[in-house]
Amino acid sequence: MARVTGAAVSPAARTGFGRRAQYVLFVVPALVVILAVIVFPWVFTLWMSLHDWHVASTQQFVGLENYLGLWRDARFLNAIWRTFYFTALAVILPVIFGAVAAMVFHREFFGRGFLRGVFILPMMATPVAIALVWTMMFHPQQGILNFLIEMVGLPPSLWVFAQDTVIPSLVLVEVWQWTPLVMLIVLGGLAALPTDPYESALIDGANALQMFRYITLPLVMPFIMVAVVLRTIDALKAFDTIFVITQGGPGTASETINIFLYLQAFAFYNIGYASAVVVIFFGIIVLLSLLTLYVRQRTLWS
Repeated sequence: MARVTGAAVSPAARTGFGRRAQYVLFVVPALVVILAVIVFPWVFTLWMSLHDWHVASTQQFVGLENYLGLWRDARFLNAIWRTFYFTALAVILPVIFGAVAAMVFHREFFGRGFLRGVFILPMMATPVAIALVWTMMFHPQQGILNFLIEMVGLPPSLWVFAQDTVIPSLVLVEVWQWTPLVMLIVLGGLAALPTDPYESALIDGANALQMFRYITLPLVMPFIMVAVVLRTIDALKAFDTIFVITQGGPGTASETINIFLYLQAFAFYNIGYASAVVVIFFGIIVLLSLLTLYVRQRTLWS
C-alpha cells in the first residue's frame, strides 16, 4: 500500500485549510474585544469583591466577608426593597397606560398621526435634561405641579422632598417618559393581529368588550410581555434621573441599589464592597430577566 505523504495532499484540501485559517483571522478580533470588554471586567470585579480594598490603600483578601457584610447592612437591604418597589411601579404603570394609549391610537380619528408624534416626544429627550425639568416642576413653592393640583382643590405636595412621596414622584417621571415606548410596541402588535377571529366573533354576536377580553388581549399579550421585559431591565438599572433629582434623598428614601453602589464606589471609595454589590445586583438582574422571559414565552401564540 502506498504511503500518503505531504505532497499527496490535494489542492482542494489545502484550499480548505486556508479558508479555515482566514475564518479564524476574522473571529480573533471579535474574541479579543469580548475578552477585553466583557470577560475581563467581570473577572476583575469578582476578584475585587473578594478583597478589602479602599482607594489609595493596599488590598487585603477577605474572601466572602464583603458579601456577608452586605446581608448585615440594613442600608443595602433597604436599597434592594426600594429598587423592587420602584421597578414594580415603573413597569406596571407605563405598561397599563401604554396599552390603553395604543388602543386609542389604533382607531381612526382626525389628527391621529400628529397626536402620535406629540405623544412619543418624551422618550426622545435625554434623561438628565428630563430630570432637570422635573426637578423644577417638583419644587414645593415654585413648581407648576403644586400650582395645578391647587387649582382643582387638592392640597400641595412635597413630591421628591418627602420620604413618603419621593419614590412615587420618581415613578411619575418614568411613566411620563416611557409610556410612549410601551404604546409603540403594543400598537405594532395591534397592527399585526389577524382579522378572521373578529369576523367570526361578529357573526356569533360578540360585543366589543367580549372581543377585547377573549380575542384582542390574548393575541396582543406577547407584545405586552416584550414591553414588560424591556421596562423591567431599564427600571432596574435606572440611575441618571434618580441621581439628578434626589441623589438618593431625602436621607436615603430614594437610595436604590444603583445609588448605593455609586456612593460606595465614588463617594466612600470602598472598591471591594462596591464590587460585591455589583455581583449581587447582576445576579438579581439575571434572575428577574429569566423570570420575565419565561413568562413571555408562556404567552406566545400557540
